[in-house]
Amino acid sequence: MWNKALDRVLRHLITLGELTVSYPDGDIRVYGDAALGPSVAIALHDAALPRLLVLSPDMAAGEGYMDGRLTIENDDLRGFLSLAIMNVAANGPHKALAPLGWIRQTMRRVQQFNPVTRARANVEHHYDLSGALYDLFLDEDRQYSCAYFARPDMTLDEAQAAKKHHIAGKLLLQPGMRVLDIGCGWGGMALTLARDYGANVVGVTLSTEQHKVATQRTQAAGLSDRVTFELMDYRLVTGEFDRIVSVGMFEHVGAPHYRAYFETVKARLAPDGVALIHTIGRSQPPGTTSPWLTKYIFPGGYAPALSETAAAYEASGLVATDIEVWRLHYAETLRHWYDRFMANIDAARALYDERFCRMWRYYLLASELTFRLRDQVVFQMQLTPKQDAVPLTREYLYPRDDEMRHAAE
Repeated sequence: MWNKALDRVLRHLITLGELTVSYPDGDIRVYGDAALGPSVAIALHDAALPRLLVLSPDMAAGEGYMDGRLTIENDDLRGFLSLAIMNVAANGPHKALAPLGWIRQTMRRVQQFNPVTRARANVEHHYDLSGALYDLFLDEDRQYSCAYFARPDMTLDEAQAAKKHHIAGKLLLQPGMRVLDIGCGWGGMALTLARDYGANVVGVTLSTEQHKVATQRTQAAGLSDRVTFELMDYRLVTGEFDRIVSVGMFEHVGAPHYRAYFETVKARLAPDGVALIHTIGRSQPPGTTSPWLTKYIFPGGYAPALSETAAAYEASGLVATDIEVWRLHYAETLRHWYDRFMANIDAARALYDERFCRMWRYYLLASELTFRLRDQVVFQMQLTPKQDAVPLTREYLYPRDDEMRHAAE
């Protein structure tokens, strides 16, 4: 029964490229057209997999690969995920999966409900992994967000530095300004704004590991008089700031909390203050997060549509003075991360195990290909309570006598 059901789903789905499937009972079936895309062969080694792939394809494929119950010829994970993602983008799910989509839409507000205690647990799940793991694939400054490839030949370190300086330009910083960094990570952005722009920065995070490392880095850099880090939820911050920056954190806020998030940003900003919110987003209408990604990588995470984000900041009284859309920059960032991870995979196995390494490979590759093939993007939103708080053109971002300002100094 379930072999036939999976067969119907795959005959609808696979039209670009060719997928050869070896079923658990030994049956071999071929789907699609090799002339129109990549050719990939997979084997299903568990009699339960056809049923699971029909009922929850994202979860079943991810878990099957992690556990070795779904294997790919030559371990061509990139080819398999490319084939799957491009065909989902072209053909959409089979009508038999419509109830699954309805259930996911119905449950998304529950899954993204992130009060303070749940938000802390979600952060710990991902960001309190061994710091040695992140050293295997991130840049020297541990920027765990989209880099900015101002030139296509930039190294990862150069592109991450370019990202920080591009954001600093949008913040229109002056020495002595008080800056709040919401979701400060391991402190790289805060240290850059203090060291290179003379800002006084307060960074907040819910990750114990990130807070410890960021504090140590501040002391080592001799910037403790200008940078402090707090282990606390952004909703509990008090005081007024000239500038607010938040990079790669809004994805963890949860749709039910968007209005509260922007109301907090508005409440913490000076009357002529400026905020720069950098987040993964979707160029399509609001949707849901892959259940596999929610379970194993980012519980409570969600990449918002601009429409639902705009509705929330508009209600808060903030004015959008600039919205920039980064296309494919994150795909390139993830490609660098994947290549670095694979170059150090033996060290990753020593930290965790083979199953974890397969999970991490799946996460990095699936994320990269979603940006390449499903039009996922990054939004940078410049917001302020005062319409004329920033210049009326973007000339200030690209001064003619310093056209390479985006590159690392």
